[in-house]
Amino acid sequence: MELVPMTAEEFARRREPLVRSYAEAMTADRGLPPAAALERATTQLREQLPDGVDSAGALLRTARVGDVEVGWIWVGLPGGPAGPHTAWLNNIEVHPGHRRQGYGRRMIQLVEVELATLGVPELGLNVFGSNTGAIHLYDSLGYRVAAQQMTKRLPSAG
Repeated sequence: MELVPMTAEEFARRREPLVRSYAEAMTADRGLPPAAALERATTQLREQLPDGVDSAGALLRTARVGDVEVGWIWVGLPGGPAGPHTAWLNNIEVHPGHRRQGYGRRMIQLVEVELATLGVPELGLNVFGSNTGAIHLYDSLGYRVAAQQMTKRLPSAG
């Protein structure tokens, strides 16, 4: 597998599904109403990637095995909200037909090497609590919980 810089066309194809899936996760895991979640996801993506693949501080990579695209990964370089020394894994996706073959693990390993080459000492990430498969993967790669958010849905007062 190799990670190659994502093209503008690839990003354009991924933009809407990324916003939609993030909004769905915020609705399911954080209880945000769907319209509010969609608005928040759209705003965050626009702020973090204002120039798409050419956005400063962003590594957008497509994962290929030979001629076949198997997934993609997006990492924010240090200097953003995570701090001056921590890169941030914003998104990783293995396409459905290629899951459970180790590609997610390999994408993370390859991006870790790229970050180390750039002198980045740390890679952080967030994961929704319901995403047990991702939690297991990150744990197996040596990631540890640094902070934890918890929520409880309250009954409506009316």
